[in-house]
Amino acid sequence: MPVSNGRDLERFIAFPYDRYRGDPLWVPQLRMDVRTILSPKKNPFFEHAEVQCFLARQDGKVVGRIAAIKNDAHNKEHHDRVGFYGFFECADQDQTVANALFDRAAVWLKQRGFDTMRGPMNPSINDDCGLLVNGFDTPPVLMMPHNPEGYVTLHEHYGFKKAKDLIAFQSTNHGVPERLTRAAKVLADRKGITLRSLDMKRFDHEVELIKQLYNDVWEKNWGFIPLTDKEIEHLAKQLKPVVVPDLVVFAEREGKVIGFGVALPDLNVALKKNPSGRLFPGILRILWNARHLTRLRVLLLGVLKEYRQTGVDALMYHHIWERGTAKGYHWAEAGWILEDNAAMVNASTRLGFVPYKTYRVYDKPL
Repeated sequence: MPVSNGRDLERFIAFPYDRYRGDPLWVPQLRMDVRTILSPKKNPFFEHAEVQCFLARQDGKVVGRIAAIKNDAHNKEHHDRVGFYGFFECADQDQTVANALFDRAAVWLKQRGFDTMRGPMNPSINDDCGLLVNGFDTPPVLMMPHNPEGYVTLHEHYGFKKAKDLIAFQSTNHGVPERLTRAAKVLADRKGITLRSLDMKRFDHEVELIKQLYNDVWEKNWGFIPLTDKEIEHLAKQLKPVVVPDLVVFAEREGKVIGFGVALPDLNVALKKNPSGRLFPGILRILWNARHLTRLRVLLLGVLKEYRQTGVDALMYHHIWERGTAKGYHWAEAGWILEDNAAMVNASTRLGFVPYKTYRVYDKPL
């Protein structure tokens, strides 16, 4: 059944908290954050997109959910007819329920002229996306999804095929290999490249710099969708309370920003202590457990095309790791990275990261 009122939307949001009760790895996000993602009034994503949520019921009980997503920005960028699905959850990993959910999303998308259903996207590739297909023994980091292994079978039995794998890397070493650091510093001195941390006193100005760079840095990636100014501002507003200035780095040359990197404390460690996902009294538990985080997620690390493969990425990562270690962080996830982005995969490996999780984006013809 389609979600058509506030009460059903609350049921849609609440379902995972029941579905994953007792799962030691699942991390309950704050319900208010999920509401914001799904709110046309609060999320600028809806300025170029439409989302229809659906619930599956059996004997009056919610047993599954899914959202069908029309993303005009994607179709404008890629000149195709791809529609999306996301927020998929299914009780008891029941194939009949899963098929009904996929069918309902497929009908909605087909009615709007799409020829392919792609996902999961929650709700886009710029948010958490992909189905976990490898690495079920560790919890997800901040802004990354988690699902039972059985969801892979539900997708494959319905007829979904892999479109692309997204690889997450982890590092527990003590920074960039010394030889890379030395070489990068020599090159930086030669080319006049300098690094600096985020200036929180000029936060709005720093966001403007990221706006100028973001779409240029990632424009050629598979599935890339440009972020609008409002979407970048919205993301910055959401992340500002958890940003650690020393873990955001800008690379500059002759006064021009040529790259930036963003690492965030893995707040999931604290969120995990609030199983209800409710702000009150959960925020007190979250704040208490957020005091001594030791895990990071390197969310973004990008350089303008003309400065790639020059060691700037190694310099920025060294900056993040050095300052992170000084603050007590000793583990980091980098990613995700497209499986066939050889340059970034090789760079991550050189920097001391190893792959440890795989997320899959699926396609199915309509």
